[in-house]
Amino acid sequence: MAAQATQAYRGGDVAQFSRGFSGRPRSEEPDLPPGQYRTHDFPVLSAGPTPRVPLDTWQFTIVTEAGERHSWDWKALQQLPSESVTVDLHCVTRWSKLGTRWRGVSLDTLFEDVETASEYAYVRAYGGYTTNLPLEDLLDGQAWVAYEYDGDPLAPEHGGPARLLVPHLYLWKSAKWVQGIVLTPQDEPGFWETAGYHMYGDPWQEQRYAGD
Repeated sequence: MAAQATQAYRGGDVAQFSRGFSGRPRSEEPDLPPGQYRTHDFPVLSAGPTPRVPLDTWQFTIVTEAGERHSWDWKALQQLPSESVTVDLHCVTRWSKLGTRWRGVSLDTLFEDVETASEYAYVRAYGGYTTNLPLEDLLDGQAWVAYEYDGDPLAPEHGGPARLLVPHLYLWKSAKWVQGIVLTPQDEPGFWETAGYHMYGDPWQEQRYAGD
């Protein structure tokens, strides 16, 4: 994939982007990871039709390696304790948006009754998008199922009604229109990872592609 542009895919906040793309010069701003530039917009980098998920059919499910299922419909999610968080976003296409305000349910809350020995999470989204990350990166106050942005219900183009929010990793790991998580003992690549993107995606290490 090195020199070839990659076709955008809805759900992962990645658009046409080639490894040869140099972006803007490196910023000396301490809040920006290397290779990133600050934007005040909220770019929508997805292609194809945006999933419109009715709230009366929305569901989020965690499935353990033993097949145990933990599910929440929209009403059940809203009844869980929510948190307001202000976080920085870093897209692999090199833009960063600082100080974004969200409300959602911590993954710590959703995993309270989940018993698992798995070390990895395989994330599924409405529309077919998938991504992967270590389970420990979803816990200890690092991730949320977010349903509000800047005080308003999360718009469909940004992943509404709910998306995963894992701000310490590149934004393609924060799956839009999140539907559920399958816990696995092995790290299984998702959509962009199968296409050559990094399995982890730490923006401060510039882990954009496999081998970075």
